[in-house]
This record gives sequence, structure tokens and C-alpha cells, in this order.
Amino acid sequence: METILTYLLPLVLIPLFLYLISFIRRTAPCKTNLPPGTRGWPMLGENIEFARLGPQKFVEDRMEKYSREVFQTSLLGQKMSIFCGAQGNKFLFMNENKLLASWSPQSMKKLLVYLEESNLKGVSDLKRRFHHDVFKPEALKQYIPVMDALARDHIYQEWTPNEVVKVFQLAKKYTYELSFKLFLNVVDPEKIKRMADPFTLLIDGIFSVPIDFPGTTYNRAMKGGKMVREELMKIIGERRREMMMMENDKMGPDLLSKMLLVTDEDGQFLSEMEISNNILGLLVASFETTSSAITSVINYLAQLPHVYNEVLKEQMEIAKSKQCDELLTWEDIEKMKYSWNVARESLRLNPPAEGAFRETITEFTFAGFTIPKGWKTFWTVYSSHKNPKYFPEPEKFDPSRFMGSGPAPYTFVPFGGGPRMCPGKEYARLEILVFMHNVVTRFKLEKLIPSEKIVFHACPTPEYGLPVRLHPHQN
Repeated sequence: METILTYLLPLVLIPLFLYLISFIRRTAPCKTNLPPGTRGWPMLGENIEFARLGPQKFVEDRMEKYSREVFQTSLLGQKMSIFCGAQGNKFLFMNENKLLASWSPQSMKKLLVYLEESNLKGVSDLKRRFHHDVFKPEALKQYIPVMDALARDHIYQEWTPNEVVKVFQLAKKYTYELSFKLFLNVVDPEKIKRMADPFTLLIDGIFSVPIDFPGTTYNRAMKGGKMVREELMKIIGERRREMMMMENDKMGPDLLSKMLLVTDEDGQFLSEMEISNNILGLLVASFETTSSAITSVINYLAQLPHVYNEVLKEQMEIAKSKQCDELLTWEDIEKMKYSWNVARESLRLNPPAEGAFRETITEFTFAGFTIPKGWKTFWTVYSSHKNPKYFPEPEKFDPSRFMGSGPAPYTFVPFGGGPRMCPGKEYARLEILVFMHNVVTRFKLEKLIPSEKIVFHACPTPEYGLPVRLHPHQN
């Protein structure tokens, strides 16, 4: 008995000792005026509460309890300060590269970036400059007819033959195929299909618990990411060999072709691995978020007849101004003002991205509280999007909020802001509006589960995929 106690006693006392140390550290007086809040349980932090409540409720509860400007917590194993409201957004956006630097959880880096840590900043800076160039409106104009043609084919094959469709699954299919077309100029169904399953595994694991053990979601994501990367490397290698035999004026308009011509500060072309990292990041960023945004828009169009009717009126005027097989143009997109206000109100209520992380590179003060060097920060869309101070009756769907000058600065931030504002903002706008046009000009929509819940995975997702009944317009 004594022998057993000799072994068991340390197992009980050591965790208790560690917890007491942690508790003392949390409760002991501190010279630094840290933001109010709690870091939760040792090791676990507040991860369980965050997952249980969902990001919106988690933030709302702590704003109410601790501070409406900034509070502290512990997520992903990091000491973290959550910045709230328009002033919090503005502060973080405007101090990028001054007080703060971009930061991502190590688990996410392992899934998406196969590079040495020392190379990450240079590649990230180069990637950001490149993305801003290729996603400028003037560069994107040429993609609108491609988006429209693919949307027409998608609707004809996946929607028209069915009386009922699940919008989220089909939105993901369209977004996935469009990305491969525009980013890689890959239209071969076999190639696209071969990457679909491993790509889904990768997406599912990005925000999973980072336990790389056989059978876990994260382990499957690691395997899926490896398979996707191997396929990308084959495509990149083939394209590079093709381009070596082509003249410059015959280069394709897709992003891969452009990326193969990009050079760094030393005049060196990007390696195939660097290009693979860039392309994979683009595929991931454009897939789940845009699919979620499209699904949310369709949800409100099916749920709110008065909104649908106004969108239908606007889109039919555009459709009637064109020949039967004539594709959409930039000028048509610019006429979709009410439709874009509807999309923006949808993005306000159900933003695909919850916010973004930063790392404090030097200690600073915000709202009277000190944020130490090395802490992570997070800005959150919900603290401004659902704030009645900025948006009266915040749960009401009201596209008129975006008429005229629209919301006050830093209150509507689905794409972030400052130097790191999402470079794909305009790409997402075009994709959403093109899809809206092709759906509403063909169908009236009936939502089959009026009270369907929204659950949070990587993005807000309808619990059952948003099934809707299609009522084709009579010719």
C-alpha cells in the first residue's frame, strides 16, 4: 500500500502544485495594468468556452463582464487581448508593422506553409504585393465573363434539374471549380475531382485541435494538405515547362501564369514550393469564406420576399439589356448597387471571417491598459457589426444602411482594414454578384427550414446546408 502511495502521491500533487502556481500568478498584484478578463484554466485557457459559446456570444459576454474596449483571455495556448468596437479596429489596423505584426497559429502554418521560419516574412511581403496587383479592379475585369460562363454552366447542371437543392454544398462546388479555373487554368474534371477530397480534409482541419495523431481531424488535414500540395507541384512544374516554350503574348491570364513571372528583390523567380504556398493560401482563403458569403446571401433572398423582389427587379433590368448569350461585364456589375447593399448587409450579419490575429512586437497602451510585448491580439467583427451604437436594431436585415456614405469608418469590417485588408475583397464582390444574378434571374427561392441554425466551423454554416425549393421563372 505504501509503495502504491509513493507513486500516486506525485501524480496528484504535481498537477495541484502547477495549478496553484498558475492561480497565484493570475491573482497576484501586477505592476502592469493589463486588460481585465481571465485566462481560464491552465493549459486549456478559454478554448472550451470559445467553442461552446461560439465567437459572437463569447465576445459579447466578456465585453459585458469586463470591458467594451479590450479584454484579455487565453486561446490557442496564447495570452491574448481581444480588441472591440470601431476604435479597437482602427487602432490595430493603423498600427500594422509599427506596434503589431501578422501572426498565425503554428498549427495553421504547418498545414499551409512548407517553408523555414526565416523565409516566411520575405515570402509573405512578396505575396501581399503580388496579390494587391492581381486583385485590383482593372485586373479583375477580364475575369467577369469567365465567372458568368461558369456560373451559367453550374446552374444548368446542378440547380435546374432539381426541385430542391442544398445551397452550401453547391456554393462550395462552384467556388472550388472557379478558383481552379481562374487561379490555375485547370478545367479538367478529373484533375479537379482528384484534389477535391484531400482539399476538403485540409479545410476541415485548419481550425481543429492541432493533435497530429492517426485518426484525428488534424492528422487527416496534414495528409490532405500533402496530397493537394503534390498535385499543385505537378501542375506548376507542367506550366513552367509549357511557358518556357511560349512567347510572352501567349501567356494565360490565370494567376499561376502571372506568378511564374514574378521575381523577388534579387531578380530571382519564385521557386515551385513558394508558388505552391501562395496558390494553396489563395485556394483556402477564397473557398470557405466566399462559399459561406454566397450561402448567407441566398438564405436572406429566400427568407425575405421584399428584398428578393428588389434584387430581382435590378437583375432583370440588366438581363433584358443583353443579348441571349451575352456574358456579364464590368459595366453590368457596377449597376448592381442594391444587390451589393444586400450582400453587404448579409456580410454584416454573418461575416465569413471572425477577425484576425496579430502579435505585439513592442509594449503599448490602449484604452488605459498595457498590452505586453509578445502577447497576441485579435480584432473581432462582432464587436462592431452587432453593436447598436453603430447599427440600430443590429439583428434586423436592412440594406439601406449602406446607402449614401454608408456605415461609419471601422464599423463594417468583413474584409479587415489597414495595410492587411483582404486583397481578395473585390474578387469576392464580383463572385457574389455574378452568382446572385444567375440564381435570381432563373428562380424564386423557398427556404425549407425557416429556423435553420447557423453553426460555426471554419465559417458560419447552415446546420443542414440550407435546403431551398426552386421555383423557375416562367418564360
